[in-house]
Amino acid sequence: MNVIVTDGGFAPDDWTDGFVTLEDAANDVVALDVASDTDPDELYSRMGSAQMVRVDFPSSADGRGFTIARVLRLKGYTGRLRAKGHVLADQYAMARRSGFDEVEIDNALAARQPEDQWLARSDWQNHNYQARLRG
Repeated sequence: MNVIVTDGGFAPDDWTDGFVTLEDAANDVVALDVASDTDPDELYSRMGSAQMVRVDFPSSADGRGFTIARVLRLKGYTGRLRAKGHVLADQYAMARRSGFDEVEIDNALAARQPEDQWLARSDWQNHNYQARLRG
């Protein structure tokens, strides 16, 4: 069982409708599971009325998922966006700023980086380098 991270901390996964890959998606898909190398423009044109998009982060060094989230939001996607995989607590604020609503991590990562580390970054709207420079 994985852990969902939100601005309120750790929570169980409340999504019960499952996921399909973009390759297997039909017209009325409810939730998509996409790889980090997915072209965000192609994804947006093919996602239909998907209520949830979950973007895989195969490595904490792979930031392409942030671009996918940002492009989807700029194009007007208002559904639920979830980052899944190797997202670190230090990257939580960036995930939220780029458009993700939540992060899905496995139990091993949750044990290494407990809830308090994620909560320390949950005030992502006020704690960024621009806010610090403005004083």
